[in-house]
Amino acid sequence: MGTATKAQKIGYSAGSLAAAVSYQAFSTYIIFYYVDVLAVSARLVGLGMVLFSVWNAVNDPLLGQLSDRTRTRWGRRIPYVALGAIPFALVFWLLWVPPFRAEAGQLTALYTYFLAVILVFDGLFTVVALNWTALFPEMFPTLTERAEVSAWRQMFSILGLIVGIALPPLIYGSLGWSAMGLLLAMLTLAGLAAAVWASRERPEFVLDPPLPFAQALRETLRNRAFLAFLGASLFIQLCFVMLTASVPFYARYVLRIGDAETSLLLGAAFIVALPMVFVWSRVAVRVGPRVATMLAIGAFGVALIPFWVARTLLHGILATSLLGIGLAGLIMLTELLIADVIDEDEVRTGVRREGIYFGINGFAIRLGISIQALVISGVLEWTGYQPGLAAQPATAIWGIRFLMGGVPLLALLLALASVWAYPLHGPRLEQMKRGLEALHGAKAARLAAGQPGASPAQASRG
Repeated sequence: MGTATKAQKIGYSAGSLAAAVSYQAFSTYIIFYYVDVLAVSARLVGLGMVLFSVWNAVNDPLLGQLSDRTRTRWGRRIPYVALGAIPFALVFWLLWVPPFRAEAGQLTALYTYFLAVILVFDGLFTVVALNWTALFPEMFPTLTERAEVSAWRQMFSILGLIVGIALPPLIYGSLGWSAMGLLLAMLTLAGLAAAVWASRERPEFVLDPPLPFAQALRETLRNRAFLAFLGASLFIQLCFVMLTASVPFYARYVLRIGDAETSLLLGAAFIVALPMVFVWSRVAVRVGPRVATMLAIGAFGVALIPFWVARTLLHGILATSLLGIGLAGLIMLTELLIADVIDEDEVRTGVRREGIYFGINGFAIRLGISIQALVISGVLEWTGYQPGLAAQPATAIWGIRFLMGGVPLLALLLALASVWAYPLHGPRLEQMKRGLEALHGAKAARLAAGQPGASPAQASRG
C-alpha cells in the first residue's frame, strides 16, 4: 500500500467524528438523563455501569482477537465497520427513547431497558470503533504521518465533542431527548460512511498466521510498554469523562446557569482545543510522543485549579478555555504511544495484532467510564445531593466541585506516573523502528512471491 492521499487521511479521520459524537454524548449525559430526568436511583445506575464494565472485560479483548484472526476478500477490519455502522447508530438512538417511565410505576422495566441497551450499544461500539481504530497504525506507518493524521482525527474528535457534549443541552432543551438522539445518530452514521470509503488495508499483513487466543493474550499482557500505556490511557480517560459527566451538575447547581449557557461552557474548551491539536502534533514530532504527553498532562492539571473557585458563567468559561490547551494534547498523543507499542509487538512476534491491543485498551477506556459512574454516584449520595432540588445543600456543592477539580487531578497524577514508566523512547525506539522496517520489507517480498507468513515467535516454537 502506497502513501495515503490527503483525501484518504481526512476521510479516514472522519471516523473520529462518529466515535466522539456517539460515545461522548453517551458518557456525558447517560447518567444525567437516567438519574436526573428519568429519576432512576443513582445507586442503581452506578451498579449498571459496573455490569457495563464487566461486559467490557469480556467483549473488548475477544472482539479484538476475532478481528486479528479475520480473513476476508475485503480485509480484516473494514467489513466490521461497514456492516456494523447502521445497527450501531440505531442502538445509540434507542438509548434516548426508553418506552418506560418511573412515575408510571415502570421502574423495573425502565432499569432493565437501560441495562440491555447500554450493553448492546457498547458491544456494537467495540465492533465498529475497534476495527476502525486498528487501521491507524497500519495505514500510517511513520511518526510524521501518524502525527498529521492524529491531528486531523482529533480535529474531528473535537468537532464531535462540541456536537456530542456542548450542543445536546441546546437540542434536548428545545427539541427533546429523542430528537437529540436521532440527530446525533445520523451524524455518527455519516462519519462512519466517510471512514469506510477512505480506509485501506495492507495485504501483506493478511499473510501473518494469527496467534492462538491464550498466547495472544499472554504476549499482550506481558508487554511492559503496553502496561505503562494502559495505565496512562485508563487514568487520562477517567479524568476526561469525570469532567464531562460532572459538567451538567456543575453548571446547574454551582454556576447556576441554564442549558444554553452550559453549551457555551463546554464549547469554550473545544474551540480552544481545535487549533491546539496541530500545535501538539508538531511538539510530538520535535520531542517525541512520551515527552509531549507529559507536557499535556501538566497543562491540563494546572487548568483544573479554577474549578474550585469559579462562581459565575464567565469564571466557568475561562476555566474550560484553559482546559482546551491540554485537552488537545491528551486526546491525540496517546494514540501515538499505542501505535509504537503495536509496532514493537510486531517486531517481537512477527504478527500485526492491532485488534487485541485496541480491544484491551477499549476495556480500559470503558473501565474509566464505569469508575467515573461509581465515583460520581458515590460522591453525590455521600454529600447529600437530591435530584430535582433547585438549590443543593452546601455539602453537595462541595462534592460537585471535588468531582470537577479533585478527582480528575488525582487521575492525572497517576497518568503522569504511567507515562514516565513508558519505555519506548530514545535509542530503544530508534532500534525498534529499524527492525520494523526490515520486517515489513521481508513481508512485502513474501507477498510478491506468494509465500505464506510465519511469525518468529511461532517459528521458534515449531
